[in-house]
Amino acid sequence: MTKLPCFYAPDTDAHDPRFWMLRGVPGPNKELPERARRLVAGLTRVGLTTIDPPVADHGPLRQIHTARYLDFLQNCWAEWQTFPAAGAEVVANLHPQKATQTYPQGIVGRAGWHMADTACPVGPSTWQAALRGVDTALAAADAVANGAGAAYALCRPPGHHADADMAAGHCFLNNSAIAAQALRARHDRVAVLDIDVHHGNGTQEIFYDRADVLTVSVHADPGSFYPFYLGYAHETGRGAGQGFNLNLPLPQGQGDAQWLAAIDQALTRIAEFAPGALVLALGLDAHENDPLRGLSVTTEGFARAARHIRAAGLPTVMVQEGGYLSDDLTDNIASFLGGWTQ
Repeated sequence: MTKLPCFYAPDTDAHDPRFWMLRGVPGPNKELPERARRLVAGLTRVGLTTIDPPVADHGPLRQIHTARYLDFLQNCWAEWQTFPAAGAEVVANLHPQKATQTYPQGIVGRAGWHMADTACPVGPSTWQAALRGVDTALAAADAVANGAGAAYALCRPPGHHADADMAAGHCFLNNSAIAAQALRARHDRVAVLDIDVHHGNGTQEIFYDRADVLTVSVHADPGSFYPFYLGYAHETGRGAGQGFNLNLPLPQGQGDAQWLAAIDQALTRIAEFAPGALVLALGLDAHENDPLRGLSVTTEGFARAARHIRAAGLPTVMVQEGGYLSDDLTDNIASFLGGWTQ
C-alpha cells in the first residue's frame, strides 16, 4: 500500500488551554500539546511521518462557520484583556437560551453566545492554532481529492463539537465538517463517519438540513454522557436533510463487539448513500482506559475498526478528534493506523 500521507502543524502547540471544569470541579484542561506529541509518537511507531500543512484557501471554512462567529474567535481574547483584572483566557460564565433572545454587543455576552460550555477557553494563540488545524484537515482533503486513497490529519484543537456559530467541548472550528465541505467541490455526495466516544453534535447541526452530506455517529448514549442534548437515534435530519443523519448510540461500557457492530451498521448506510469520499472523525476516547469511561474498546479494537472502514473502499480523510491525554494514546493511534496500512 502507498504510504499514508499524514499532516500535522507543530505551531498548534501554541494553543495550550488551562481552564476546565468537570462535574463542578475546576481543573486543568486536557486538550494539551502533549496529546499531539503522543499521537506523533504513535505514527512514528508504524513508520509514518508528518508533513507541515501549507496555509490553505479558507473558503470551505467560511462556508461552514458564520462570519459573526469567526470575527468573535479572532478578536475575543484581545477584547477580553481590556477588562481590569481579566482572566488569562476567555471563559463564558453564562449561556443563553437563544431561540427568542438578542445577540449582545458586550464581550461577556458574546462569549456566552458563542461558547456552549467551559471546556473551550480561548487564549492568545487559540485562533491561529484553530486556523492551522483547519489547514491540516484541508491538506488531507486535498491529498485525497488528488488521488491518495486516504490521508490523516492530526488536528489540534479538535472540531466535531463546534457548530456553525459556537465553540464547545475543546472544539472551535469544525475540521471534519470543513474537510467534508472541501470534498464537495469534487464529489456530489460526501459522508462523515464519527467514531469518537462523544457524539459529533456540531457536525450534525452543520449538515442537518442537507442531503449532500450524510452524517453518521457511533458514540456513547448521550442520555447521561456529553454532549447530552444531541446524539439520539430519533434525530434523522430536517427538511431536505431528512434521512441523511444517523445516530447509533451505545450503552455506556460497551466493548469491541458492540462498537464494531455499530460501525458495520454505519458502513452499510454509507454504502447505500454511495458517497464519492468519506471523512472519518477519528476519536480514540472510546478506549477502555479513557478517563471518562464512556465505552470499553480495546487497543486491538481500533485496528479492527480500521480494517472494517478501509474495506469500504472509499477515499478517506481521517481527521483526529478526541482522545483524552493518557498513556494509551500512542498505542491506540498506532493500532488504528497500523491496522489501516497493513
